[in-house]
Amino acid sequence: MEILFWLALALVFYTYLGYGIVLFVLVRIKRLFVRKKPFDLSFEPEVTLVIPAYNEEDYIAEKAQNSLELDYPKEKLRILFITDGSSDSTPEILRGIDGVEVTHEDIRAGKSAAENRAMTMVTTPIVVFCDANTYLNPMCIRNLVRHYTDPKVGAVSGEKRVLSKGADTASAAGEGLYWKYESTLKKWDSELYTIVGAAGELISFRSELVQDLEHDTILDDFIQTMRICQQGYKVKYEPDSFAAETASDNVKEELKRKVRIAAGGWQSMSRLWPILIPIPNPLLTFQYISHRVLRWSISALALPLIFILNFFIMDVAPIYGYLFYAQIAFYALALLGWFLENRAIRVKALFVPYYFLMMNYAVFAGFFRWAKGSQKATWERAKRAKA
Repeated sequence: MEILFWLALALVFYTYLGYGIVLFVLVRIKRLFVRKKPFDLSFEPEVTLVIPAYNEEDYIAEKAQNSLELDYPKEKLRILFITDGSSDSTPEILRGIDGVEVTHEDIRAGKSAAENRAMTMVTTPIVVFCDANTYLNPMCIRNLVRHYTDPKVGAVSGEKRVLSKGADTASAAGEGLYWKYESTLKKWDSELYTIVGAAGELISFRSELVQDLEHDTILDDFIQTMRICQQGYKVKYEPDSFAAETASDNVKEELKRKVRIAAGGWQSMSRLWPILIPIPNPLLTFQYISHRVLRWSISALALPLIFILNFFIMDVAPIYGYLFYAQIAFYALALLGWFLENRAIRVKALFVPYYFLMMNYAVFAGFFRWAKGSQKATWERAKRAKA
């Protein structure tokens, strides 16, 4: 039991901190032997910006304006909104705005189905997808496409940034900290070889590499980028292209989003199992398992195992007693954060344990949704705080 306890504890440490340390070291070693090549800033391929929008009437005019103000030659940038299934005035608002195109079908079949249909209308070599509730920085398109001068690059992901008023809620603080750490890992992943999965808020592809996804796909962005990796291409990360959005309105809304992502993670792992075999690309397998598989499955399962084992070996040595009571204290703080958040009492020191516990609970809830087939591919937006 002692051996199993320490193995499980080491696994959790590696998942959340150790992999970052390993990445940091490997990237520093690589920099000693490989120098970055400067970008060709004159490279301006034709681009289609595709924006799936479902019932976004409150924000869609601002999103269209933001898209029209991007710093890229107007004759080379096509802006296409796809509003399938929207039952509000989103399509009508867009049709009244010059410079954007809109395509609409009354059937709501999910984001993957909408993006599959959008790709039948894309004729440019590069396609960019972004969410309708995000705002892009002006140089966004330029910073993404400059990577495509490298023929080995098949996709480029932008950065997700979380906006809030002082990060005064558990969802804002937790989500903001999570994405800052996640962005750092992605920078190092990209520099080492490739990122493993991209933020759907902003992702670009070589159009010729985009595959039709199954209509029940939950994490379309993740599956699409990983299938491009399976074709032998790299997916790069560009933090100077970013999509900004507010945090979830509260932790309940963030939990709803996390459970959906977790269900999509289980579905994705079942469909991408060949990547687990380190042939022909062991580096991709290493990054995929370290950054995704462990976090979406084994590490979450290890947490209750650590607690149970720790209980049975408490009397073996004093350190086990200290570790057991440290776990109790951590989970108690997380539950206290939950209790206070539900009463609109916010203590910032409790946000991190609360968010950590919520993320790992979502892994279990997502597994059961995936196993029962109850997680729909149609997306239900989490309510977002006002910027």
